[in-house]
Amino acid sequence: MDDAAAVWRQRQEGRGIPADILATAATNPWHHDVGLFAAPPEPVDSPSRRAALALLPDGGTVLDVGCGGGRAAFALAGRVGHVTAVDQQQDMLDAFAADARARGVPHRTVLGRWPDVAADAGTADVVTCHHVLHNVVDLVPFVRALTEAARRGVVVEMMVEHPMAWLDPLWLRFHGLRRPPSATTDDAVAALREIGVDPAVQRWERGSPGPRDAAWVARRLCLPPEAVPEVAGALEGLERPGVAATLSWAAA
Repeated sequence: MDDAAAVWRQRQEGRGIPADILATAATNPWHHDVGLFAAPPEPVDSPSRRAALALLPDGGTVLDVGCGGGRAAFALAGRVGHVTAVDQQQDMLDAFAADARARGVPHRTVLGRWPDVAADAGTADVVTCHHVLHNVVDLVPFVRALTEAARRGVVVEMMVEHPMAWLDPLWLRFHGLRRPPSATTDDAVAALREIGVDPAVQRWERGSPGPRDAAWVARRLCLPPEAVPEVAGALEGLERPGVAATLSWAAA
């Protein structure tokens, strides 16, 4: 493994939850709530949307890896002719499919983890992958599969550091767990360049970074419901960065 890929792997492995803490969790802290991922009714302009539109021909196809509620794919409505949506949560795919039908977007869904289901997903003109890289430990095979699936190009959106890194002070406070440094956009770009992918990179302010509800945070921290009031107090003054990055590159 090359140096940058090894750095990414090491930092990503450091974001795992120790088994003894995970065993105390009442619910799966890694499960994503479907309602938080719904796509807005109208496309929101962003560097990621513009990069995808620049690659996508009229009536072209999109493969959305880690589709969630479809924010990446539905931002291309009016240009896209068909979307293949991949996600490891069936409830996400159900929500995606329902919204696609309501929007009149031709689609199909593939349940599973990328790149395990890459063969089932097939190829598309443009591959999108928003806010998934920080869930990936083995970055090189993941990215290679994205590139191989794209006929024209790939657009990745990610936060500049791990999206849960802002909770590191709370892991220390509630569990005595000191987190290592987060993997960053720079780490991802370095790993990509090691395998011959030189992405265009644009950093930008994403706006509202999402929920800071104390109950949501407590679940993420594997804490019981009775800890929610203390978590609420600990959240005061804790800033959550909202800087994202768009990485895009042409298919080989």
